[in-house]
Amino acid sequence: MKQWDNTFEITIPEEQLWENLKISNDFMFAKVMRNPELCKEMLERLLEIEIDHIEYSEEQKVIDIAKDSKSIRLDVFLKDEKGTVYNVEIQTTSSKNLPKRTRYYQGMIDLNEIEKGADYSELPKSFVIFICTFDVFGKGLCRYTFENVCRENHTVYLNDETFKIFFNTKGIEDDISKDVKSILTFIDNGTIEDDFTGKLEKEVRRVKENKEWQVEYMTLLMREREKYKEGIIEGRIEGAVNTCENLNLSVQETVQYLIDNFDLSLQEAKETVEKHWS
Repeated sequence: MKQWDNTFEITIPEEQLWENLKISNDFMFAKVMRNPELCKEMLERLLEIEIDHIEYSEEQKVIDIAKDSKSIRLDVFLKDEKGTVYNVEIQTTSSKNLPKRTRYYQGMIDLNEIEKGADYSELPKSFVIFICTFDVFGKGLCRYTFENVCRENHTVYLNDETFKIFFNTKGIEDDISKDVKSILTFIDNGTIEDDFTGKLEKEVRRVKENKEWQVEYMTLLMREREKYKEGIIEGRIEGAVNTCENLNLSVQETVQYLIDNFDLSLQEAKETVEKHWS
């Protein structure tokens, strides 16, 4: 039987090294947005609104409504002086699930914001904003804004004060202001086109000088890499079980193979075979 090699190294891509991080990295983006002046101006430019001041609840807010529900970690979560909630995320990996993710985020935010027994009128206006380095919907727009509107009569709005906005750094249509375009260009390729994006670049450099944040980032990165490694090993072990079964080895022989080749204990090997044996 083929011997499985369960030793391998996982290298960190150059763009994920601390010294090479750009604002398009979600960790870096979250740290840059901890600067209240920059964050406030970012929101004002992206949404073309005026904000008096913003308030942070906590860094990378985690919403965990129930122990058996899926929790979410919001990279940039804040409110303005009117109580309007803003959640801003950087998305660099294309996924068909992004629209439903905004739906889930919106629901979790609402559950987090309203107290038990409170009136629904107390729910605040909220924005879930995804800044994507790809075109989620493939229509070339730089900005896709969604709010609930009647299909039968497009002049009738639900007015539930929830907004989901996808910005596309690869957009080709002339549908946004010059200020917004400069932000998207900076996020996409690092080009500085105005004073504000110059401030963002300066803040990126300042963040990189923070040794405590560097340690935090590397710790999180190593945890993610370990999970990735564990997933690869789990896949190889499952493949080994399937191969043993296809070769008509007995359950006992397969258990012993896992012990010999994957350093599993007898109990771990038995549980693994039971899990993957068809």
